[in-house]
Amino acid sequence: MDAILRRRSVRRFTDADVSEEAVEKILAAAMAAPSAGNQQPWQFIVVREAGARKKVSECSPYARAAADAPVAIVVCGDLSLEKHQGYWMQDCSAAVENMLIEVTSQGLGAVWLGVFPRQDRVDKIKKYFALPEHIVPFAIIPVGHPEQDLPPANRFNTARIHHERW
Repeated sequence: MDAILRRRSVRRFTDADVSEEAVEKILAAAMAAPSAGNQQPWQFIVVREAGARKKVSECSPYARAAADAPVAIVVCGDLSLEKHQGYWMQDCSAAVENMLIEVTSQGLGAVWLGVFPRQDRVDKIKKYFALPEHIVPFAIIPVGHPEQDLPPANRFNTARIHHERW
């Protein structure tokens, strides 16, 4: 629960680099996510080059953090890997959440920047990376050392819990 409660949306980072080992662990966490029928319909683009991160950040008015982080990971759904049509979005969501928890457990920070289902954002990422038709950009995860230490957030709310019936 510690990493889950400490996970916060971090949009401002220091200049410190993120090691290849850290990125590999983040991607291993992503690939450990559950998926429908174990289809694992994900692909990842690791973006370190500053100009490329800036270009990625231009896909959305809310994606500035991608330009400021030392690394951004673009999570994509691979429709050619689907065994159970339409579940790729849930599968990629699980992968992203695993990434965010692993980022937090490493003492790093990240934020989930949505791309899919906003077609304008999808089109910009597809064009920039020259993605094949069957690859759908799902999210951008900027990763870095947080500029500030944010306190844990406990969002437990009993008003959202229903037993047996509504």
